[in-house]
Amino acid sequence: MKSFSDYIALLFILLIAIFVMSCASDEIKPEVDLTLEEANLPVQESWNSKVIFTEEGKLQGILYSDHMREFKDPKEKWLDGVRIIFYNKEGEPTSHLTAKKGKIDEVTQDMYAIDSVVATNDSSHVKLETDELMWRKKDEKIVTDKFVRITSDEEIIEGYGFESDQQIKNYVIRNVTYQTITQKKKNVK
Repeated sequence: MKSFSDYIALLFILLIAIFVMSCASDEIKPEVDLTLEEANLPVQESWNSKVIFTEEGKLQGILYSDHMREFKDPKEKWLDGVRIIFYNKEGEPTSHLTAKKGKIDEVTQDMYAIDSVVATNDSSHVKLETDELMWRKKDEKIVTDKFVRITSDEEIIEGYGFESDQQIKNYVIRNVTYQTITQKKKNVK
């Protein structure tokens, strides 16, 4: 005959077994992110990168990037922390460009500067500020349809739509919204 304490021990063992079995059925399953596709992942990444652009052996520009990601489809590179130095045909630096982000179309070799874009001409001290800018490889022009602000020793011009050579010497603002002569120009008169 079993004693009361034997029944208690058996009940205790049975409760532990039920508890263990209930824990085993509640396995933790990790969530799988099905939105990631292999095509969306970069094929190559680099940090503190330097890319040199040449044409027929002549230096055209040097691009520095804090973080660069290269994608296969579409064939493009995305950049964070962009700095570019453009050079003339004699190999001398002529202008600089900085932006928070950028993109290079690997098919056309066009470059895009995005967010807080500042481009300056080293000799004339012309400064261009905008949110987005594209450098077209085929004609080596800098263009945008966004708002731009040009500051020089002579004037300040603001407007929408811009086209220039890569040295920011010969430029056109399509829709001028503001223009004034700077203090330096007024003092010369």
